[in-house]
Amino acid sequence: MSKRPQILTSFSYVPLEETLEILPKKRKLFLGIPKETAFQENRIPLTPEAVSVLVSNGHDVLVEHGAGEGSFYFDSDFSEAGAQIVYDKTDLYKATTIIKSAPISDEDIQLLQPNQVIISTIHMPLLKAEMISHLMQKKIIGIAFESIKDDAGSYPIVRSMSEIAGSFAVLTASKYLSNIHNGKGILLGGISGVPPANVLILGAGVVGEYAARTAIGLGATVKLFDNSIYRLMRLQKNIGARIYTSVIEPITLAEELKQADVAIGALKPMNGMTPVVVTEEMVSNMKAGSVIMDVSIDRGGCFETAKMTTHENPIYKRYDVIHYCVPNISSAVSRTASRAISNVLMPMLLQSAETGGMEGLIQAKPGIRNGVYLYKGCVTNAPIAKRFNLKYTDLDLLFTSQS
Repeated sequence: MSKRPQILTSFSYVPLEETLEILPKKRKLFLGIPKETAFQENRIPLTPEAVSVLVSNGHDVLVEHGAGEGSFYFDSDFSEAGAQIVYDKTDLYKATTIIKSAPISDEDIQLLQPNQVIISTIHMPLLKAEMISHLMQKKIIGIAFESIKDDAGSYPIVRSMSEIAGSFAVLTASKYLSNIHNGKGILLGGISGVPPANVLILGAGVVGEYAARTAIGLGATVKLFDNSIYRLMRLQKNIGARIYTSVIEPITLAEELKQADVAIGALKPMNGMTPVVVTEEMVSNMKAGSVIMDVSIDRGGCFETAKMTTHENPIYKRYDVIHYCVPNISSAVSRTASRAISNVLMPMLLQSAETGGMEGLIQAKPGIRNGVYLYKGCVTNAPIAKRFNLKYTDLDLLFTSQS
């Protein structure tokens, strides 16, 4: 028979101290916004309104002279918002965080300081092994803002740029259908008694959806092709109207292209390249004076006759069909694009100050970690590591080993 435990009169319960989360100390940010020298880059990553919010929260912002002129934001706008205007790039790159709308250039690498944070876009085709090596040596934290995810798991900046591209593609096509630009003189939406133009869209992603919205809003007849039934169903639901949809089947596509006044290519890339689904023969059978807008040209394009053009010389003719194949379409409406980028980056920067700096935010937010491709000498982006035969370091494992 087991004995019962004895409770002595001297026995007492001592409550444990309550353990509370220790919040990181707020950090003052020191941000630098350089003037972009990249060809056709007119956007700026933070607008004067965003700078005003950051300065009001006690942070320092340097803006290079003339940095916002491509988006019609002037030095006076930034100085009135509380930013300091600098005329020497060397002074600007003394900031601890550099924010750019264009990819990192060779000039930027020479000016970057050890252990800086740089937030910019990256273009994989333009990356060089030497650039990555220099950034690793300087232990730079590199964040690609187009790879940043929000709490819902989507890419907010990519989505915004895609919305712009879809709407802009239809408006631009409408312009090139007019006689003013040597088009065949068609009003996209038609009028009473005159049928509207036929718009054919390849791809039911965000670009395709916003191209369809804009074309329908202008009164055009829209036909949309995609190989994903799910994306076609989702687009129908989002638009709230029944439109002609089809999977990409060559015979049907060729017949519809013959009737199209505008054809917009907005297919998603596969393995980094956009699949070519419109052959040269299909283009040769299109109506003379019709317009092709290949929004996918930065990943190769989905028209066999497409070749990259510029904002200065945006079009060329092939088989009497007008081709518009300009990459970085959002730079043509840079003020809208700048505000869209700024709307994502400004709250992120404020949050980083609350978490003790960008490093604290990277550790706290998986969506921000998704955009980190370099972290203090380590390559944390698998495609970049594979392309340049470098060691890949998983950022989650890196933080786990440090804790």
